[in-house]
Amino acid sequence: MVVLFEKKTMDIWWPKWWLSPKKCSLFCVFLFFFLLKILDTLLQYDMDYWSLTKLAVFSPERVLSSRFKMYMVESKGGAIACMLFSLLLLGTWPALLTLLERRGRLPQHTYLDYSITNLLAAVIIALTLGQFGPSTPERPNFLTQLSQDNWPSVLFAMAGGMVLSLGNLSTQYAFAFVGLSVTEVVSASITVVIGTTLNYYLDDKINKAEILFSGVACFLVAVCLGSAVHSSNNADNKTKLDNYSNDCKDGVRTNGVTSFKPTNFNQGGTNGLEDGDASEKTKFGTAAFLIELENTRSIKVLGKGTLIGLTITFFAGICFSMFSPAFNLATNDQWHTLKDGVPHLTVYTAFFYFSCFCFIIAMVLNLTFLYYPILNAPKSSFTAYLNDWNGRGWALLAGLVCGFGNGLQFMGGQAAGYAAADAVQALPLVSTFWGVMLFGEYRRSSRKTYTLLAGMLLMFTAAVAILMASSGHRK
Repeated sequence: MVVLFEKKTMDIWWPKWWLSPKKCSLFCVFLFFFLLKILDTLLQYDMDYWSLTKLAVFSPERVLSSRFKMYMVESKGGAIACMLFSLLLLGTWPALLTLLERRGRLPQHTYLDYSITNLLAAVIIALTLGQFGPSTPERPNFLTQLSQDNWPSVLFAMAGGMVLSLGNLSTQYAFAFVGLSVTEVVSASITVVIGTTLNYYLDDKINKAEILFSGVACFLVAVCLGSAVHSSNNADNKTKLDNYSNDCKDGVRTNGVTSFKPTNFNQGGTNGLEDGDASEKTKFGTAAFLIELENTRSIKVLGKGTLIGLTITFFAGICFSMFSPAFNLATNDQWHTLKDGVPHLTVYTAFFYFSCFCFIIAMVLNLTFLYYPILNAPKSSFTAYLNDWNGRGWALLAGLVCGFGNGLQFMGGQAAGYAAADAVQALPLVSTFWGVMLFGEYRRSSRKTYTLLAGMLLMFTAAVAILMASSGHRK
């Protein structure tokens, strides 16, 4: 006879100082502008800021100016700074969406909330950085460009927003099937292999090819290792569940197995995410943890094949590989689609159109998925979405973080080449940290899984370092 213990809360660590999404959102906005202001101040006093890291030596005439013209990044060093900030932000927002899915919030509700603040971030950037200084014929500000005849470039920006929205939506489901770490590594690697190659030629080969494509080769290896990590970890989980099943048949008392009743964000009340209660814990990586997680999460994945998760992940990677080249075409008009005398879209204007169409696609698809859900997700309604406030703050924060991260990536790409800006695809390094720390991914796995994981991260780190070393300078 199996002895069942009292209900326990899943051991998902969450720092106390993050327990207010409202405070985190305000902090994110403040930090974005504060970091840019610090950088601007350092450059105005001609401080050799980057000598500490040996990345570059700034010249204040070449980098940023917020007093007399639009606030733009124009140097390799400034681009690298944007990439590093973008890396941190883009590696964090997937963890927030994953946390909500694992705590039972419907993915349709989460993504609708996420899309609102993702657009808000683009509007904030456009109305601030895109409006600084007077508008000039060579570099019109954001509001001026809204009325210009630049629709060919606008369509490229919208196309980029469409594929990014499809990719982000796909990854939200892929997180459930293959985990945060593997989803980010595989999709990011595909993005670099295809997207970086396209951007290299679109940017007129301003990046160093022999260095750039060595990094791309490392990403290819990372893709293979990422798939192997998932397969090995999936086999480890199957072994744990089989052993637990055998213990039950043999009447063995199993520690950590609970009489857990499924909980859901949409049932009201509070849970561990909202109140931070983790006094009673199920150990990461155990069969009990996997079973409890399956009961809690909104997308049921136990018993599903590896092929489903990897197929979704590869589709997301293809979508992600297209958005940066489309944005590149929108801002630099390499195909000469604009009429003579019409200035190119600035990064801020292109990012606004990009985010608007990303928002439209997300709204249309997720409102449809409320009534016609996919992958066995629960059915919902628009009324239920409006009334679902549990976890909404975290979804809104995820959109804000992702929006600022994308904006910084494009600002860096416009200065140093969009091929080099794909170095922000190092975001799986940040996501893997959150996956291990927050969600217990790979805990109590086999030595084979740990070896593959270490190899994957090593190749990924090497690839990003090589890719960043290929940075050029746009004339």
